[in-house]
Amino acid sequence: MRRAAPSTAPPRGIAHGRRSGCRRGRIDTLIASSHDVSPDKALASIRAFDGPLLMDLDETLYLRSSTEDFIDCAYPAVVAAVLMQGLDWIKPWRWSGGEATRDVWRVRLILLVFPWTLLRWRYRLPVLLHAYTNVPLADLIRRHRAMTVIVTMGFRCIVTPLIVRLQLGQSRIVAVRVSTCRDRLRGKLDLARDAVGASTVRRSLVLTDSLDDLALLDACRVPLRTRWPAARYRQALSAVYLPGRYLTRVKRPGERYIVRGILQEDFAFWLLASAGVALVPVMHSLGLLLLLMSFWTVYESGYVDNDRIAARYEAQPKLSATFATSTVPTPALQPWLWAAALAVAALALLRWPARAQAADLVVWMLLLVATRVWFALYNRLDKASRIWLFPGLQLARAAAFVVLVPIVPIASAALGAHVLAKWLPYYVYRLGVSGWPETRVCLTRLLFFVVLATLLGLSLGWAHTINTTSAALLAWNLYRARDELRATLRSAHRIDRYPTEPPA
Repeated sequence: MRRAAPSTAPPRGIAHGRRSGCRRGRIDTLIASSHDVSPDKALASIRAFDGPLLMDLDETLYLRSSTEDFIDCAYPAVVAAVLMQGLDWIKPWRWSGGEATRDVWRVRLILLVFPWTLLRWRYRLPVLLHAYTNVPLADLIRRHRAMTVIVTMGFRCIVTPLIVRLQLGQSRIVAVRVSTCRDRLRGKLDLARDAVGASTVRRSLVLTDSLDDLALLDACRVPLRTRWPAARYRQALSAVYLPGRYLTRVKRPGERYIVRGILQEDFAFWLLASAGVALVPVMHSLGLLLLLMSFWTVYESGYVDNDRIAARYEAQPKLSATFATSTVPTPALQPWLWAAALAVAALALLRWPARAQAADLVVWMLLLVATRVWFALYNRLDKASRIWLFPGLQLARAAAFVVLVPIVPIASAALGAHVLAKWLPYYVYRLGVSGWPETRVCLTRLLFFVVLATLLGLSLGWAHTINTTSAALLAWNLYRARDELRATLRSAHRIDRYPTEPPA
């Protein structure tokens, strides 16, 4: 007898999360279904069943994701990883049906840019199948006398050679096409009905591990949802080092820190402080962005060291929930190679139309070494002493570019205000206030900037203070502090005035 469907199904976005290779990982493995059975019971049910079998592939018959393993075959891996990261930033699947179509875009891009990946995939298949075939299940399918259909949301060009190598006899393959997003949006039930007919689906046994397949499970005779202990979801190219991955996935996951904490904070001040003296503004802006990336490649390694020292020596380390389970690679040498390469490109743009000098690269790399050494010392000092090293780190973040790029005096005041505004809440926090204090950083920075700019004007003359650079910096500070300024003004009130009827 077919079991009833669960009373409430998870949101479609969650169910599609794992199958589409979403970074959230195997979310649906944490959600129970009325069709759930143990692996042993699933194998026993298949052994006793004499009707057609509809088998899932990924993380069921093949104990990994065929799509992720295929993308992992792309070469050069670093270039592929950069392209995949760029695709995740653009998110073109927003216009093709949502997260369910994400893998269509990813596989298309790999086939377009690295067409030899299909050959590498076929070459690597024997090793992958030796390690990740679900042997008990594959043996049962080979002995099964009735029809067996492999129904998968994997791509036909990827899964066909994999299934052929499994030597499952006359098993049929129902997979999605890479040329269209429609198959992914329709789902397995519609694909299976088109391939074998609705009557075959109704009298079949369905085995899968995914909540995405609830509609197919509800439509069959024997629905089995089984999570195999040896199944592993591994994101493609996860062994490839890319700058920024540790920051976004481990240090500050889910915070959009690159946009909010780096581009809207540090880079905005780099750009505003120096754009007024740039000979070629477009080249200058692009070069400054590459220089920022060079700096953060090394600065990120300081965060890696910070987490490792905290985990090893601190009694109550403040680590993200993803730290213990992270598989993000953190090599020692590669960040420096990336930093040097990005710096070379940045200098070529910043010095355009002139030629960059080797001395500039030497100065920049020495600054990065000094920053990294300062960060290492900060990580190894007691928390009370870190108060006095923290401004040095913020100064490096705010003004490292000044060793290569000239700025006007008012920009120094803005960068100084930026450093002090970042240091003040850290100082209050280290004094023993529980939790990170809700200080108004942007409003504090605005105040510091006005004070420092006023002192600059009084000491050097107002010509150094009143110019286009100061106007741009003031406007940006006001814009960033707008909400904090509005809240402060609303909460302000006079204490020297009584109500109409003073209290008794």
